[in-house]
Amino acid sequence: MTKYQPKNSFESPRFCGPRTFMRLPFVEQADCDMDFIITGIPFDAGQSFRTGARFGPEAIRDFSILLRPYNPEQKINIFDYISGVDYGDIPVVPGYIMETYEKIEAGLTPVVEKGIIPISLGGDHSMTLGELRAIAKKHGPVALLQFDAHSDTWDSYFDKKYNHGTVFRRAIEEGLIDVSRSIQIGMRGGLYGIEDLDDARNLGLEVYTTNEYKKAGVERMLEIIHARIGEGPVFLSFDIDFLDPVYAPGTGTPEVAGASIDDALAFVRGLTNLDFVGFDLVEVLPAYDHGQITAAAAANIVYEFITLIALAKKAKLEQPSLLELN
Repeated sequence: MTKYQPKNSFESPRFCGPRTFMRLPFVEQADCDMDFIITGIPFDAGQSFRTGARFGPEAIRDFSILLRPYNPEQKINIFDYISGVDYGDIPVVPGYIMETYEKIEAGLTPVVEKGIIPISLGGDHSMTLGELRAIAKKHGPVALLQFDAHSDTWDSYFDKKYNHGTVFRRAIEEGLIDVSRSIQIGMRGGLYGIEDLDDARNLGLEVYTTNEYKKAGVERMLEIIHARIGEGPVFLSFDIDFLDPVYAPGTGTPEVAGASIDDALAFVRGLTNLDFVGFDLVEVLPAYDHGQITAAAAANIVYEFITLIALAKKAKLEQPSLLELN
């Protein structure tokens, strides 16, 4: 069985070779030996303020060469259990959101159909609708676990129905999200009105502001997340503006008083025993990212996504068989 894993940096210096995530092999064909893929979706025509997130996947990959296969916090050597590749980028259509949705859905469908978990690097948050369309074709409506400063549930923005501020309303309308199991965490910043948060709740989502999560603490919030999601397929969408601009200055719509990178990593590490069928990390904008601070945070969060897949595979392999039980 072919195992896809990063290059050995004791044998090949990190600055050698093309920039793939974590130095994984660059393979554009899905096959059954893959547990996950990393793919870029370099689209930012859905942004409403700063543009430039089309360069986010490149920036995240560039920093990710420093990541190593053993995760000491989770006590696992990731690639002892799973196999993954850098799948390259979805060929988006710059400036054309509907056509790009078609490209995303078409690009991810064969991956999802083979049981491979896609991890997508953005790009702006509008891209998630295309991902969810591909995932729902196999799994049906999924729980949404969203870390974000904004709920992205407006009905329209500039009288347009499709952009990064409307993505989850459209996904709910299309039946892609099981709202009864979905939760948003990290909402903050000024609003146009209280209805901005009420709309998300009225759609059926459970919503926690940054202040609410900080008062409760990460451990308590993890209990709430697990209770809300329960069993069944889950999609995790992480907008880098969940983090305070101190930790993620390179983003399109920054909001002060956000989460620390410590809390963000603690959240993701605490998401074991959930049935993840897809992940994305969006809104990294390298033009505002001095010293690769945002790229570093993003790459390490994605690393924890991969670790969750490895932990799930390890737990499955270590389950006693029926013969052993008898």
